[in-house]
Amino acid sequence: MSSSPIASGPLARRNSRRVVISHGAREIIVGGGAPVMVQSMTNTDTADAIGTAIQIKELARAGSEIVRLTVNTPEAAAAVPAIREQLDRMGVDVPLVGDFHYNGHTLLTDYPDCAQALSKYRINPGNVGKGAKRDTQFAQMIEVACKYDKPVRIGVNWGSLDQALLARIMDENAGRAEPWSAQAVMYEALVTSAIENAQRAEELGMSGDKIILSCKVSGVQDLIAVYRELARRCDYPLHLGLTEAGMGSKGIVASTAALSVLLQEGIGDTIRISLTPEPGGDRTKEVVVGQEILQTMGLRKFTPMVIACPGCGRTTSTVFQDLADKIQTFLREQMPVWKGKYPGVEAMNVAVMGCIVNGPGESKHANIGISLPGTGESPAAPVFIDGEKKVTLRGERIAEEFQNVVLEYVESHYGQGSHS
Repeated sequence: MSSSPIASGPLARRNSRRVVISHGAREIIVGGGAPVMVQSMTNTDTADAIGTAIQIKELARAGSEIVRLTVNTPEAAAAVPAIREQLDRMGVDVPLVGDFHYNGHTLLTDYPDCAQALSKYRINPGNVGKGAKRDTQFAQMIEVACKYDKPVRIGVNWGSLDQALLARIMDENAGRAEPWSAQAVMYEALVTSAIENAQRAEELGMSGDKIILSCKVSGVQDLIAVYRELARRCDYPLHLGLTEAGMGSKGIVASTAALSVLLQEGIGDTIRISLTPEPGGDRTKEVVVGQEILQTMGLRKFTPMVIACPGCGRTTSTVFQDLADKIQTFLREQMPVWKGKYPGVEAMNVAVMGCIVNGPGESKHANIGISLPGTGESPAAPVFIDGEKKVTLRGERIAEEFQNVVLEYVESHYGQGSHS
């Protein structure tokens, strides 16, 4: 009796509508089976048009395919067209998303150039107004989006949930024979808010293929539970992310834990890793983390991956650590140029190993691998290319020589006229 092979890989993507986010000739497809998009958000004062444009360029260069910016004041709204013009002059065609709260209806109406310059609007239904004003102001934003043919993300957040809706669901729960827990009521309020507001937008004339939904929370298990239910109850594309992931390793681990479960289940069409930057830290870190989550899961390929051992008592030298860091940094820095010049290079694997135990074996599995000498080993570093030993490096310039080997491989295997 034969056994079936072990299954691997994520589940099939859920069926969702296809939303197009565009700027000029560039189109980003969200949903409908398209690759999961990585996006980010600026933390500059949007009224500072030059500073904001510079940060957007950095985020786009790092690989952010969509960039969101705060539009919270008249000054910010007035700066958006200048930001877009500056980016176009720099050849940065990344679509811009305006993040609106409280006064979005006024800013989009009073600053039509801003409304036109943006490629998408993010609307938080909990912050569009209270009481009788809420429906009117939400309608104004949807009407502007329809006028300029812009898609919207209806982004619910548990820190700013529509209190009237929450009260309604709490009242409904009180009437149940077996009331839900407070946590379940919160989950229901988040999902209901997203879906009801999307339906309201369609009633106001917005096409269903112009709407993306999100339900942001801060807890890993909360996010998984909410998005599973949201995915079950609608076919809109979904944007994933913890609303406040945190700082450093905590934020990276929390985001990876939450998003990986959902992505493995086929849920999610765009992602953002909301990391709190270290003081003076690089905003592009959240883009790199998002890309690495998707690439390590096998969902997309962005940059050549470096496989490196963690080190042990056999590798007391820091040579392999330094080389792994240098090569990984070198590869990522080259990608903005390489992705156009060397198609397919993002799938390349490079191994930098520290001793003879797994070094040669791991190096043979990679496209290019180097096995550096461990403690007490012969001061020689064999280099393997596509599974075969090609050269042995020695001396003080191993790092530079190995980098040249990588460059030669990229040019010969991914350059024009190559047959790889």
